[in-house]
Amino acid sequence: MKQPSLDHCFKLCSPHQIHAKAKSLDKPHLLLHLRSVDCRSPMGPLPLLLALAFGMGGIGLEARPAAAYVALMAGQKAQPLNGTFNKVPVLHSNQPEEVEGAGILINTAPGYAYAAETGQPLRNAQYTFNGEFGVHMHHKYFPPNRGQLSRSSRRPELTLALILINPGGRAVHIRFENGAVRNSFEAPYLQEHKMGVRPLGPRPWNTGPGDATAIQVLRGRLDPKLADEITIPARSRLVLFQTQLPALGIANALLKGRSDGPFQMAVVAAKQASSDWDLLAVLDQGRLAPGRVYLNRIADINGRRVFSRVGGVAIGDGYQASLTHDLDANGPLHVPLTSTIRHNFGTREVQVNPLASRMVDSSLDNVGTYGVRFDVDLNLKGSGPHELVLSHPVASGTSKPFTAFRGSLQIRTEEGLQEVHVGMRSGQSLSLAQLNLRAGQPNPVRISLVYPADATPGHLLSILPASQLAIFQARERQIELARNAAGSTPAAAPISPPELIEADGLLAPIEFPPVAPLTPVPPPIPPLTPPPSYRGSQPSPMGQSLYDRYQQALEAQQQMLRGLMGR
Repeated sequence: MKQPSLDHCFKLCSPHQIHAKAKSLDKPHLLLHLRSVDCRSPMGPLPLLLALAFGMGGIGLEARPAAAYVALMAGQKAQPLNGTFNKVPVLHSNQPEEVEGAGILINTAPGYAYAAETGQPLRNAQYTFNGEFGVHMHHKYFPPNRGQLSRSSRRPELTLALILINPGGRAVHIRFENGAVRNSFEAPYLQEHKMGVRPLGPRPWNTGPGDATAIQVLRGRLDPKLADEITIPARSRLVLFQTQLPALGIANALLKGRSDGPFQMAVVAAKQASSDWDLLAVLDQGRLAPGRVYLNRIADINGRRVFSRVGGVAIGDGYQASLTHDLDANGPLHVPLTSTIRHNFGTREVQVNPLASRMVDSSLDNVGTYGVRFDVDLNLKGSGPHELVLSHPVASGTSKPFTAFRGSLQIRTEEGLQEVHVGMRSGQSLSLAQLNLRAGQPNPVRISLVYPADATPGHLLSILPASQLAIFQARERQIELARNAAGSTPAAAPISPPELIEADGLLAPIEFPPVAPLTPVPPPIPPLTPPPSYRGSQPSPMGQSLYDRYQQALEAQQQMLRGLMGR
């Protein structure tokens, strides 16, 4: 079947006609993009342009969930990393994330504790640690009267504490390797000033407790405020550390250590705790902290219809993967990083570690992989300038873009070590580093991060030619200019589209009403240089054909923009 021209497709207006045409072209993936198209909007045919320009002629998107769409891929396929988690048990205290008052958050000793909401007994997440172990805590304090609180005045606080329990008849000695504890007072989050990619200095940027603790673990450092070793006497309990959890604020802790014997752990929240005895008393009361909002959704959790939060012991505090890829022969590399069931980019690889023990209202596994260290070793073959890019999928449905990642990464090449902080919104693709690959020899690259609590998993890691990234960025700039221009247009009365007329079985062209000129006028996109073709038996991912279609799409966007600008 002969493919219709881009120009003809851009002239379709009726959603019903668009739907029918996409279906007739055997492009079911386009239907995901066409449900919200309204040519009467100030944006005119822009959503349709994007869907059709990059969904036709062999460079279209693969059939995929809307939630996993990354425009940077432009029809290219991702491949799995096939990495593995280690076997280190980690206590995760993140359920409830939003704590409403004092009580037990999690306890791995045998027994029960009573839910503040229902009074029902809930079994502890029973687990005994022995040898290597880890701790991840992440909680917010949202008291019942939070609507009356002011961020500018003194707010109430909870004391958050980690308790070590030795039920045995001999002392247990523990040494700590790395870790940190931070709250919102110590690591504030300045939302609007820490987006994009920037070098990471000796001290973390003010991007919240999650990033601050992750950096310490990423660098293999132990907070000086934490003891490097401790002994738990036989049949005793002690408070390892405590921190203040301010109302409307956050506290986060990451810790890795090794014991020479069995022990258990618990996390509690207390009001006005003046001594360790006050914290131990909370544990003895046997009452869970209020805020467990998933107690009435246990069936949905077990059926994986909701994920809840993690309250239990996960197996694995590190994920390692190694991959060899020939960029000249096989084209750009795309691999999932922190992938989930929904966000695996067609690879079906889910990088989620299991839970050995959990609270009944916890998620079934460590879906967020928070606190897990990822080390990805790439052995690259290729030549010339390339870019290392991190992406997050476009927000699904009608949801607005959100902050999807605020954390730090290490990038190690033969040229040395780079540390960068990344603030990313959903739908973004950001270049982390430039790679100057040398022909005829291996180019090793290691990417490391400790996944921070203030992030939404399901990222894509890409290595691609600098020319492909430049094309993508030019397209994104044009789209943003069009959005801004449309948003600055004064409101006008709705204009009904002209009636569609059948002409020889095809839809006749439609003339869109002119829009008043706007300033400033976006600059034209400079001529694009075709990226290099790839050798090998596989089809060329970025050969002349793909370049031509990118060029067609850009020209169509320019034509549309000129219409929007009255030029």
